[in-house]
Amino acid sequence: MTWSNVHRDEIRRSLSGQKYDVLIIGGGITGAGIALDAASRGMSVALVDMQDFAAGTSSRSTKLVHGGLRYLKQLEIKMVAEVGKERAIVYENGPHVTSPEWMLLPMHTGGTFGRFSTSIGLRVYDFLAGVKKGERRVMLSSQETLHKEPLLKKQGLKGGGYYVEYRTDDARLTIEVMKAAVEHGAFALNYAKVESLIYDGNGQVTGASISDQLLGEPFEVKATKVVNATGPWVDEIRASDSSKQGKTLKLTKGVHLVIDQAKFPLKQAVYFDTHDKRMVFAIPRDGKTYVGTTDTFYNTDPIHPQMTASDRSYIINAINDMFPSVKMCEKDVESSWAGVRPLILEEGKDPSEISRKDEIWESASGLISIAGGKLTGYRKMGETIVDMLSDKLTSAGHHPLQPCLTKHLPISGGEVGGSLAFEAFVQKTADAGIHAGLSHMDALRIARTYGTNAPQVFNLIHLQSSDADRMGLPRMLFGQLAYALEAEMIATPVDFFTRRIGATLFNIQLVHQWKGPVIEYMSDRFNWSQPVRDKHSAELEQALLDAVTPADEICKP
Repeated sequence: MTWSNVHRDEIRRSLSGQKYDVLIIGGGITGAGIALDAASRGMSVALVDMQDFAAGTSSRSTKLVHGGLRYLKQLEIKMVAEVGKERAIVYENGPHVTSPEWMLLPMHTGGTFGRFSTSIGLRVYDFLAGVKKGERRVMLSSQETLHKEPLLKKQGLKGGGYYVEYRTDDARLTIEVMKAAVEHGAFALNYAKVESLIYDGNGQVTGASISDQLLGEPFEVKATKVVNATGPWVDEIRASDSSKQGKTLKLTKGVHLVIDQAKFPLKQAVYFDTHDKRMVFAIPRDGKTYVGTTDTFYNTDPIHPQMTASDRSYIINAINDMFPSVKMCEKDVESSWAGVRPLILEEGKDPSEISRKDEIWESASGLISIAGGKLTGYRKMGETIVDMLSDKLTSAGHHPLQPCLTKHLPISGGEVGGSLAFEAFVQKTADAGIHAGLSHMDALRIARTYGTNAPQVFNLIHLQSSDADRMGLPRMLFGQLAYALEAEMIATPVDFFTRRIGATLFNIQLVHQWKGPVIEYMSDRFNWSQPVRDKHSAELEQALLDAVTPADEICKP
């Protein structure tokens, strides 16, 4: 059975048909990391999410697996060291979703960073993060800095620091980790909302009552241990367990804007300071430049965070201050996204000052909750939680489990022999894509995006080319759609366009052009009724509207 919502009934029956070692609530990067670690050690694992996988924070980040250079200023030494080292592990285990990105840190008179402090800071960063020799920081003169990025503000420029971060597609990283967990035996279902927790006669949590958000049917999942990894909803689950005590969450919102390179032809990723002493990224990607992030407290429903006009203005002003020749204005924004960070409340601190460190709670009922943390540290968070689970299960009579394997365990699609072998793999694998009818460029793109799963995409294009022709879909887009249906659990057009291929964010014109045939094909595969088809079409239209229009400018009935 493939991991597909075409087989939703079978997956749901498997979830409700046995008792698991662990039930994980939450299908973002944290939950996915826990599921992979647990399943690879031999635990029986169930995972549910009330939305699509990665629909929350894990598809709305700055899309960097980075070590958090700015946290050195806050003396978060241990966190910088840990997540800095994790960057390389994430890269080696999934070079198809992560790649090195040289980052330019310009220094201006009166700015946050001076030349001496930047040099020392980057050197300490290299040391703490265990950066390999070829990726260690380089200090640049003002002329060298402008050569790297001519659009930078020249007035007061003193030079720059040049160092490596790692760029990722956060949603695809989450999906590939989740697929790896499923490949190791986990059962994972999206659109499955926990309505209440289940307890035994001793008040110990033993599972959850769940409603199927697509089919409207309730079911239960029983488990020896339950982990709450729901991100912004962690406190909601803790409250239902009557264990929301001590430290609680404080949500902050981050917004990013996407601009076409024709308007903002950024050559080089830049990490720059703003007038209010915050730091912002500007990163070129696939013919676009994206810029962010804001950092403001957020007290509204975290399921649909949106950009506001003031968010947009803040980033546009930051762009025009650091890249004055660009002359950015509102009409130049092609798309945007907003995400909510579940941080641990620290009274009196501004949003940017709150630690990104993770926190773990265990309640009297045995419910384990985890919140905070960074995308980069997902694997280590998973290891910590599963170590706890292993000790508790062993104490309860479970056979001893092997130690953590994920440090050297490729995620789905990452079995290429490490990062150094990746490009050779791409070139070799692309030939099969050309044979399936793709252009050389499209074949390379599929190979780079899907790694060792690319042959499955090529095979679907080859076997179902008549369907692609019938729908009038380009071969590459059809292959991505067919694969997302067969192996990546999409249930709606938004799942596909936003979280499986990222087009709503980085190629919104493609969504507008091909949304009709995609919805038609999905409707045929899932046998949607007209009301269901209309509902999913409306969801996609709303997602497209949200991507370009600030929340306070949208007129809703």
